[in-house]
Amino acid sequence: MPTEFISLTFPNASTELNPIPNPGIDPDYLARYARNLDDYEFNYTLVPYDSSYFDPFTVGATIAAATKKLKIIIALRPNTLYPTVAAKALATLDQLSRGRAVVHFIAGGNDVEQAREGDFLNKEERYARLEEYIKILKRAWQSADPFDWDGKYYQFKQFSNRVRPVNGTSIPVSVGGSSDDAYRVGGSLADIFGLWGEPLKETKEQISRIYAEAEKAGRAPGDRPRIWVTFRPIVAETEELAWAKAHHILDVLKDKKTDSRGRYRTDTTTPQNVGSQRLLEIAKKGEVQDRALWYPTVTATNARGASTALVGSIQTIVDSLLDYVDIGAELISIRGYDNLNDAIDYGRWILPRVREALKEREGQTNGSN
Repeated sequence: MPTEFISLTFPNASTELNPIPNPGIDPDYLARYARNLDDYEFNYTLVPYDSSYFDPFTVGATIAAATKKLKIIIALRPNTLYPTVAAKALATLDQLSRGRAVVHFIAGGNDVEQAREGDFLNKEERYARLEEYIKILKRAWQSADPFDWDGKYYQFKQFSNRVRPVNGTSIPVSVGGSSDDAYRVGGSLADIFGLWGEPLKETKEQISRIYAEAEKAGRAPGDRPRIWVTFRPIVAETEELAWAKAHHILDVLKDKKTDSRGRYRTDTTTPQNVGSQRLLEIAKKGEVQDRALWYPTVTATNARGASTALVGSIQTIVDSLLDYVDIGAELISIRGYDNLNDAIDYGRWILPRVREALKEREGQTNGSN
């Protein structure tokens, strides 16, 4: 399949660098943002989940109504919605969007955040529950007949689903993470596996782990999860301008974490999730790794979410993304720090050049056959 691009949905103009206090949904901004992604040929947008954030299904349906081609990835935590309800909700969105629904599962990487919505399972149990959840969804989408389920986490009798996905049998399922449990569940059951931006060597090692788990589960090479890698590109016309921009962004991120005396407050709390722990360990090896992977944004935010930047000129960013395509990344998630304007810049300058380079490669390969 061709390399595809993912953005993140933003429901208002608030950003990390210029936050709006207590922002609500801005329907006009949301529609404008989504239409720009559609117009600039992003393939997907991820609608995030947080215990205190907006409902992703409602936001996703709004995006579907405002766009024509953009696929909507709904982030979903299994503790928040019973699987039979989720199966119908996702299939409903799939029908409304004419086949553009995708689901990205978050097993839960922080006990405190999970407890806010009544989830007190430990991490191992959360992944076991996720495994059961995905199996139920797939059965609900595929089964034309009522069925029973008697599992460890879910039990029901004679569930019948009359809300079918557009293609009749499934909706793409994505799993993310960097733990052994994540590799096992995602490798065996997911259509897509999401990773944060790590150096090429570490990313390739993770891909090998995922593929190994897929093989253990009896999946053929053509049926393995597609790999999704996420970056925060900081791009400008020249290398010098890009690095000046990067250091300005870093200064602002640090300024948001200063005390009343202007002293930088470093968050030294060790994150619970393995992905963030990995990013912080890698950051100790140097600020710049590989071609343009920049880690000070990781340490400044204590690896809160996707935080690794790519810094450089347009060509440097394009070449960096192609490096990841070369090791197996089929989906590239890119978002910046000036949400709407960065998405437009990526759509104008980055996506077309990556696609053009891949098309040229394909032509050269076909020409040599």
